Amino acid sequence: MTVAEVGTLLDTFAPLYYAEDFDNVGLLVGHKNKQVTGILVTLDTLEEVVEEAITKKCNLIVSFHPIIFKGLKKLTGNTYVERVVMKAIAHDIAIFAIHTALDNSYLGVNTKICEVLGIQDPEILIPKKNTIKKLVTYVPKAAATDLRDALFAVGAGNLGNYSHCSFNVEGQGSFQPEENSKPTIGQKGITHFEDEIQLTITLSASIEKRILKVLFKIHPYEEVAYEVTTLDNVILK
Repeated sequence: MTVAEVGTLLDTFAPLYYAEDFDNVGLLVGHKNKQVTGILVTLDTLEEVVEEAITKKCNLIVSFHPIIFKGLKKLTGNTYVERVVMKAIAHDIAIFAIHTALDNSYLGVNTKICEVLGIQDPEILIPKKNTIKKLVTYVPKAAATDLRDALFAVGAGNLGNYSHCSFNVEGQGSFQPEENSKPTIGQKGITHFEDEIQLTITLSASIEKRILKVLFKIHPYEEVAYEVTTLDNVILK
């Protein structure tokens, strides 16, 4: 497993998209394609933590707080931050920070605090804005089930305690393949009418790229008609 793949797993419950604008999260030190030999989890990436990672042969540190916050203008070892970064680089250790992304997650720090305190029906007091998006696309009726299931499989259609949520409207689409087209349905120069499903599905903004990648891969048309809009300021579970 690579550093990037670990980051993708972390993103499933604490999307970096949820982090506050002032924060510095994600991969701070190291290369994303590096194979992971071991992971050390910590609250802060101190010098002692890097030493422990070296001893335990862990080449990835997942830290709650970011060791690099305001940026570094030099690396001379005069501060503990500089020394940590220099030592991590020297020993080829990657550092990944999660901070407010985990704070703002339904599965994060504040949820655990609520559990310990016995709080019933907790709600987010200051929701992170613009975290829900809506995908609308048009797919041949015969291919709608495969596309819908593929989008569900990568995280689309989750609303609170429900999954596999979508809205489907039957209609008829028209198009005419032109000279340079490579139509999978229809013929060049002839206007074609196809029974289609208008598929509407919600998704977390953090997985938009993943959803669109699957959309383009599974959708049978050469040119995929779609739109993505932002809905509201409620965080999807």
